[in-house]
Amino acid sequence: TATAATPGDPARGRAVVASRSVGLCLLCHPVPIPEQRLQGNLAPDLAGVGARLGPDELRQRLLDPRAFNPDTIMPAYGRSDGFNRPAHGVAGRPVLTPQQVEDVVAWLTSLR
Repeated sequence: TATAATPGDPARGRAVVASRSVGLCLLCHPVPIPEQRLQGNLAPDLAGVGARLGPDELRQRLLDPRAFNPDTIMPAYGRSDGFNRPAHGVAGRPVLTPQQVEDVVAWLTSLR
């Protein structure tokens, strides 16, 4: 899996996580972004995740969550194939770019 050419930016990563049209993390995860209402409760709370998991493990969980839990419903954010009925215009592209993955990892790592 490709990695970004530049280090992740926590502010951009927070924006990806908060976006209801890009990362969609809020659909399942509670996250420490208090201004975002209606957060999910299907997946682990991401508050303090940076104290529990290192950047490499966070990255791998984003790119291949089934390696950690074969029954997960979390998408593989770096994958570009194998999705059921992808929206027109996104077929063949990963959910997040390598830079967006690095940005999300940078933000998650900052959550202590």
